[in-house]
Amino acid sequence: MSSQSSSAATLARVLRPHGRRGEVAAEILTDFPQRISALREVWLLTPSGAKKPVVIFASRIHNGQAIIHFEGCQSIDEAEQLRGCELQIPLADRVALPAGQYFVTDLIGCDAYETGASAPFARVRDVLPIGQGLPGTPLLVLETFATPTQSAGEMLVPFAAEICTAIDLTARRITLTLPEGLRDLK
Repeated sequence: MSSQSSSAATLARVLRPHGRRGEVAAEILTDFPQRISALREVWLLTPSGAKKPVVIFASRIHNGQAIIHFEGCQSIDEAEQLRGCELQIPLADRVALPAGQYFVTDLIGCDAYETGASAPFARVRDVLPIGQGLPGTPLLVLETFATPTQSAGEMLVPFAAEICTAIDLTARRITLTLPEGLRDLK
């Protein structure tokens, strides 16, 4: 699942140099790794927050990692300087998803409302991928708001159509029909 900054989607993070000719091995952070091999121009976001445009000379997927050779990067030392950089594209260039599917980064930060409520009770802080929730179901990590009778906390909610009954990314709102007793679980 891709992550994003406010105007870009992160597809990969440089882990280390690969080989002797300036290639890097990168952790793939997208559900569409084939996209990396098709890209020619991207941004590199440095760990310090600087962003610069770069050209990909060549790339491939190998053993679950992206192996990328950036134009102008010709040595192990030059590749080492890219460690920790994120490979990004503009949000407008992301893959179009079918109806009912969402980018994790679009869900994070949405307010969570119970069906019929006029005020949110929580905000989506993270999404745990498939395998950490029910089989085949990611989990929304909700940061619940404090109320006069309850302190703030965390709640895990299956990201299932039966529970997440309405998603409005423009309004940054997810409407939930919570199963009986779910709010009481700690």
